[in-house]
Amino acid sequence: MPIPHIQRLKISPEVHPDGLPGPRRIYAALALLITVMMAVLDGTIMNVALPAIAQDQGATPAHAIWVITAYQLAIVVALLPFSALGEAIGFRKVYLSGITLFGLASALCAMAPNIEFLIAARVLQGLGAAAIMSINAAIMRHVFPHAKLGQAIGWIAMTVSVSAAAGPTIASAIMAVGSWHWLFLINLPISVISIAMGYFSLPFNTPSRARFDFISALLNVLTFGGLVAALGNMGIDSNPILIAGQFAVSFIAGVFLVRRQLSRSRPMLPLDLLKIPVFACSIGSSMTGFCAQMIAFVTLPFYFHDVLGHSATMTGLLMTPWPVATAIIAPIAGRMADKFSPIRLTGIGMAVFAIGLYGTTLAADAGGLVPIIAALALCGAGFGLFQAPNNRLMLTSAPRERSGGASGMLSTARLTGQSVGAALAAILIGTGGGFDLSTIMLVASGSAVLSAIICEGRRHALRTGLIASPAGV
Repeated sequence: MPIPHIQRLKISPEVHPDGLPGPRRIYAALALLITVMMAVLDGTIMNVALPAIAQDQGATPAHAIWVITAYQLAIVVALLPFSALGEAIGFRKVYLSGITLFGLASALCAMAPNIEFLIAARVLQGLGAAAIMSINAAIMRHVFPHAKLGQAIGWIAMTVSVSAAAGPTIASAIMAVGSWHWLFLINLPISVISIAMGYFSLPFNTPSRARFDFISALLNVLTFGGLVAALGNMGIDSNPILIAGQFAVSFIAGVFLVRRQLSRSRPMLPLDLLKIPVFACSIGSSMTGFCAQMIAFVTLPFYFHDVLGHSATMTGLLMTPWPVATAIIAPIAGRMADKFSPIRLTGIGMAVFAIGLYGTTLAADAGGLVPIIAALALCGAGFGLFQAPNNRLMLTSAPRERSGGASGMLSTARLTGQSVGAALAAILIGTGGGFDLSTIMLVASGSAVLSAIICEGRRHALRTGLIASPAGV
């Protein structure tokens, strides 16, 4: 007797106009969330393992850091090309290929005989992660009906937040019972499960069949790779000529990239979507919001550890209320965005976030851990209230057939904002005579206020009719 669930999970190339039928929708969502968790974890899980990797491979700390840098750079430069490829040949093909590449690269990382091989394998792993992260939101738009899209995006936001926060803890637990190789080997069974679930459940979309633009892909690599590399070198003892050269390469390549994209009907750098005011404002508020988040994420652990004198374990615990609050609020905010105005929610969320950031300085002056924990929980709650509705706005303001470009820009805006925030944090820490928490948090809260202003400006423009409301917003 056939099993009903298996019968309903038979592969069919049918394109569903408003979400998948259940239970296929559940399996597809699980496959997406598991792979997003895996990709995000591998971006944070290495921090704890770097000393062990450097010692085992006979590498210097500076050389070992490239195990993290190579992964992040590969993701940044490949997001938009993979989102364009997904629109051209189908999101499902790119996603399943990305999981496969990620799993194979993880095996290569575990077998690395030297640090150079490991870095090269991490580049491949980053490319697999980029294929996953570039279009996960676009696939969610095809998995869930429009009325539940905010809830689905809230789950993604929750998964990203929890995974990023849990990375160091999971790494410590694994290395307590095994070597650093198991940080990569654990990805193999997860990849196999995700491929099996995704193969039977992920939706089909109508591909555009557009020819892949390799020249634009190369220009994209130079533009975003040069920018992120330059930002990463700011605030540390890097050669100013090297930094200037990286910015110059990024700027020149960016000019050529924009000129080339203007003549394309489906540009890899989605300039056509940036002409939509709601989409452009959502991108701007996302970049400034993630910039504020990263300033705090980078500097607060130093403050807790170096200034207040807490242990590494206690520092990790003090940072925990932020992602926990985000994980709680993001799914709730996603459901609210399906029922109420997501534009209003983004402004309120970012205002709460700004108050929480500046509140950390007041909490530090008040003394004791409870005020600091409360301020960080407020930060997480505000950011969770902002993130899911803002991401929903980005996706729904773009035409359905341009979901890939919208999803790629969503991830690119997040990573670019985080790169700028990390650079600002390094500059603020490195140029001051001492650790000035008030100045650092003032800059962070200022970036959050700018994000809130963009959100409220977008709301005012829609309310007064200065810009038209896209369908679904």
